[in-house]
Amino acid sequence: MRPLAVLGLLAAAVLSACDAPAESTGSPTSLPLGEGFDFYVLALSWSPGYCASEGERANKQQCGQGADFDFIVHGLWPQFERGWPEFCETGEPLSVPRDRAEAMADIMPSTGLVRHQWKKHGSCSGLSQADYFATTRAALAKIAIPDAFRDRTRIDRLEPEDVEQAFLDANPGMPAGSVAVTCDRRFLRDVRICLTRDLTGYAACPEVDRRDCPLPTVVVPPSQ
Repeated sequence: MRPLAVLGLLAAAVLSACDAPAESTGSPTSLPLGEGFDFYVLALSWSPGYCASEGERANKQQCGQGADFDFIVHGLWPQFERGWPEFCETGEPLSVPRDRAEAMADIMPSTGLVRHQWKKHGSCSGLSQADYFATTRAALAKIAIPDAFRDRTRIDRLEPEDVEQAFLDANPGMPAGSVAVTCDRRFLRDVRICLTRDLTGYAACPEVDRRDCPLPTVVVPPSQ
């Protein structure tokens, strides 16, 4: 084969490789980028707080006998600088298959929670179901849960600012303006962390920050 022909074949192969889609590895840099919103809010729910606040109405999968969850993913929410989209039109099914919901059970321990979060928030992400839940996992992997909130065995009263500071200390570089702590009645409920759409950094979110818990202290039930 002539040298010029060989060079031509090599160039075509390189161009073909460049045009081929990258294989998804689940890392923030390789996941498809959501669209139609400004940033994400990763809401981490203190599961014992949810269970205590809801009482008999609490989801049995999450709060039944033997459940000992700490922080779980409440949801990954597309957000605007002001307000947020919800229940958007999408070409994806609104129902989440049981096997996909069950595959999220380690971080979202309720089939109903998984399905509700997709309908209300995931449908507004511009992503497929599979990519939305993969992005949810990737967002959680970006955040270190403070050691003080792992396997807690006693009930405490903490200032919301102390909960926020624990997350700031565990995640160097996290700005105070990118995290908010919420409460329900008297219980710790969510830690909400604002992330860029590509999950490579934190997003300033003053509107989210203004919705933090107004109570001087919150009850933090034990996880065990």
